[in-house]
Amino acid sequence: MGMTVDEIVAIANRALYLIIKVSAPVLLVSLTIGLIVSIIQTITSIQEQTLTLVPKIIGVFVTLMLLGHWMLTQMTDFMNELWSNFSLYVK
Repeated sequence: MGMTVDEIVAIANRALYLIIKVSAPVLLVSLTIGLIVSIIQTITSIQEQTLTLVPKIIGVFVTLMLLGHWMLTQMTDFMNELWSNFSLYVK
């Protein structure tokens, strides 16, 4: 019998929502740091392209250290749910 299109779309929607939810903290930290460094560069007239790279890397690293467990738990829970319902998907 198999899955209906609505069930597949629902799983895809949940997967996309999970991707956005898990990646949002890292992207927001990177965006915020980039904006702050750009404002400082504008104020001080320093236009060095590589100046934003190091603070962004440090910010992303710290964010992953603080929220990595939560991110991995969210993804693992989703995959466990998909695998536990696998028999429903292949009917």
